[in-house]
Amino acid sequence: MDKNAQKKKKFSAFYDKYVNQIYRFLFLRTSSKEVAEDLTSQVFLKGWEFYLKNEIFDPKSFFYQTARNLVTDYFRQKQKNPISLESLPEIPDPRISVEEKIIYDLELEKIFLALSQLKPEYQEAILLRYVEGLSPKEISKILEKSEGATRVLISRALNALKEKINKIEMA
Repeated sequence: MDKNAQKKKKFSAFYDKYVNQIYRFLFLRTSSKEVAEDLTSQVFLKGWEFYLKNEIFDPKSFFYQTARNLVTDYFRQKQKNPISLESLPEIPDPRISVEEKIIYDLELEKIFLALSQLKPEYQEAILLRYVEGLSPKEISKILEKSEGATRVLISRALNALKEKINKIEMA
């Protein structure tokens, strides 16, 4: 197998492994299926262009950093609010009753409303940690911060989210 074929095969494996995670991250940041799809394809196109000339040593961090940069550029251009309640994803669970689903939806709406009121840095930290399930070490690579600074950021973001949720519940 020639070098180009090996590169294609390896990059294809990266794509298969990370495409759904990157799409989910971008969807949660943009609240738009179309925008998330476009940005996801841009992430992997940029990744491929980089990979043709360089090695990717930490693909997970590389793709999240690329996604993060693209979504930042997207919001700079559009100057939009990153999360809107109108486009909350529907997560049906057939095991729960209608009453439980209503309670669940109200709680989810409160969380997304509170999350949308946080600064983007906090939104990102919470999404990466609690939605994507990344470790603080992985997040620190993506955010290009020390692991200690990342832990502090996650903690502050979580505290800010709790405060916003409490304010919403009291209103």
